[in-house]
Amino acid sequence: MKTVMIEDSREANFTGVVQSGKRFEAYFEGTFLGQAYIHRSAEIMVEKKTGTFQDRRKKSQELEGPQEEITFHINERFDFLEKSVLMVASEVQPSIIISGSGGLGKTYTVRNTLEGCGFGDASEDSLNLNPYNSFVFIKGFSTAKSLYRTLYNHNGCIIVLDDIDNILRDPVAINLLKACLDSYDKRVVSWGAESKGDDNLPKSFEFTGRIIFITNIPSEKIDQAIRSRSLVVDVSMTREEMVDRMWVIARSNKFLPDYSWEVKEDSLEFIRTLQDQAKELSLRSLITICNIRNEFPNDWKNMATYVLVGN
Repeated sequence: MKTVMIEDSREANFTGVVQSGKRFEAYFEGTFLGQAYIHRSAEIMVEKKTGTFQDRRKKSQELEGPQEEITFHINERFDFLEKSVLMVASEVQPSIIISGSGGLGKTYTVRNTLEGCGFGDASEDSLNLNPYNSFVFIKGFSTAKSLYRTLYNHNGCIIVLDDIDNILRDPVAINLLKACLDSYDKRVVSWGAESKGDDNLPKSFEFTGRIIFITNIPSEKIDQAIRSRSLVVDVSMTREEMVDRMWVIARSNKFLPDYSWEVKEDSLEFIRTLQDQAKELSLRSLITICNIRNEFPNDWKNMATYVLVGN
């Protein structure tokens, strides 16, 4: 809408906006409608009078339509998991957190990806491996002091803390982990508490390793300082996604290599039909059903049903 000077508004039947000093005046067919300090506000007065007003913000929202939630299928998220492990292996990323329901391949995927990069398992051959080209899995319960010992003894390695959920709730352990994952050039970890006897641990050391957390704890419940220092991949899944994930794993040559594909396929189809009734779904479920199918090829479904669903 064109803006004119005040003298031009005196023309008969003028419709539009007139600038008068710092104000804008609105006219409709020579009739004064009102004034405003904002040009658009004066325009709206005229548009409402002429019946041409449109709520531009509302129209924009209508054109955009409702915003759909962005989701990724479980197999895409496992692809992100693999890529995150590769980033840790190449020292691009110091840490990742892998959260989600257990039993569907978090540990399997991490180990398989690291071995595919040429990393060796230091828990099996710590003497002959270069720590900077190896990994170690730590499972079970750990105190903060045990965590400090693990970090020191396996310094340089990729340390995989597999389902040691208590350390993610221990404030002392969290402070140790925060030091390990700092963004400084030198990451110095310290243990200042007194201990009885000589345990051969230094009071502090420079940490040069990387850490992978595997946990069943929902990612949003993990300490914010740890999350902010890590890539976070959540592989929580529905039952249908669990079965989809089983199909992907079963196709690997490393999964039950002594069993035929017919055994695996029959077991997968069987699990799919009973997925909503199963007491539990995990890779262990698939392995158990495959064992039954392989052992009793002509009479296996009743027993498999009993094991999967129960009474």
